Amino acid sequence: MAERTRTQTSKIPGSADIIIAGAGYVGMATAVALKSSAPHLAVTVIDAAPAGVWRNDTRASAIAAAASRMLDRLGCWEEILPKAQPITEMIVTDSRTSDPVRPVFLTFNGEIEPGEPFAHMVENRVLNASLRAKAEEIGITFIEGAPVHGFHNEDEHLTVRYGDDKELRARLLLAADGVKSRLRDMAGIKTVNWEYDQSGIVCTVAHERPHHGRAEEHFLPAGPFAILPLSGNRSSLVWTERTADAERLIKEDDFVFEAELEQRFGLKLGELRVEGPRKAFPLGLTLARDFVKPRFALVGDAAHGIHPIAGQGLNLGFKDAAAIAETIVDADRLGLDIGSVAVLERYQSWRRFDTVQMGVTTDVLNRLFSNDNVPVRALRDFGLGLVERMPRLKGFFIRQAAGLSTTAPKLLQGQSI
Repeated sequence: MAERTRTQTSKIPGSADIIIAGAGYVGMATAVALKSSAPHLAVTVIDAAPAGVWRNDTRASAIAAAASRMLDRLGCWEEILPKAQPITEMIVTDSRTSDPVRPVFLTFNGEIEPGEPFAHMVENRVLNASLRAKAEEIGITFIEGAPVHGFHNEDEHLTVRYGDDKELRARLLLAADGVKSRLRDMAGIKTVNWEYDQSGIVCTVAHERPHHGRAEEHFLPAGPFAILPLSGNRSSLVWTERTADAERLIKEDDFVFEAELEQRFGLKLGELRVEGPRKAFPLGLTLARDFVKPRFALVGDAAHGIHPIAGQGLNLGFKDAAAIAETIVDADRLGLDIGSVAVLERYQSWRRFDTVQMGVTTDVLNRLFSNDNVPVRALRDFGLGLVERMPRLKGFFIRQAAGLSTTAPKLLQGQSI
């Protein structure tokens, strides 16, 4: 059993109970979940990015039903919902870019419960603004524009060095600093990692006709081309291409880029126009071999980076946020040392298998669908058609995509910790 905490670190000047390194969506959700559930804990968020840089994020994310339940429980969803776009239907096709007709092999109804979509599309700026407003309201401390340079363990606490050689003591450090986490390296945690020689082109497209909340996933030889509905006559694209082709497309002028886009998007929604910047992100698989060390834990992309083929990356991070918050709050209520390995092991055992399973699943799906091998295409299309004819199996898949499970952390079930 973990030792009981002998020192309340937050009562020492220049200290906090928990430091979270990284003010992205997972880091912010973790901070809000912790502080909302245990207001007496001092939570500090340290971020390397300058203040306000998150407002420049033009991307959007698919928020699964379980994650929206958590955000509702944390008091953020009411502000997000009017600006969110429910996904009312999803279709899956498998074809070549040159094919004149793209037959639909699989369709999903968007509701998991009457009136509750399996996911919403939310612009990242809206999501971050809501989390930050709640964080400020409940008394979370922010230190921005100050990268963490190092940390060292000192038995009952650790000392974090950040910014211009400043130091802060804490009982626990949570690394939410992304897939190329420097803190993960500092902690000596190894990863399983490989690249796909693919990049995901992300942009927002305006179109003439309404999408009616329908999401589409077109499996093309270079990789999946996902069309995700946004509020108004707009859609968010996650367009996978071989890295060399993606880099070329990003550099093309608007006319050439939109012509290539039209080939894949089609004209069913009328004339297309790219809104805002277009960016390409290299795709790969990264899985941390360990999620925890003494007084240290990984959350979000610092623990796992997966292919976007299933749209589960951010939702895996929200599962981490809910699980680490429940682990810490339960231990704190029992008077246990929240930074001990004995306490943190519960979080690791809770999340590591699910993460590895999702990483392997997305890896297999990407390898299966991102090719033009005729026998493989015939096999996968047969499989899609089989699932289409089995309503119960489709129902299982949609609930999995929604993140709903009886073993999920309480916040993901819409319950308080």
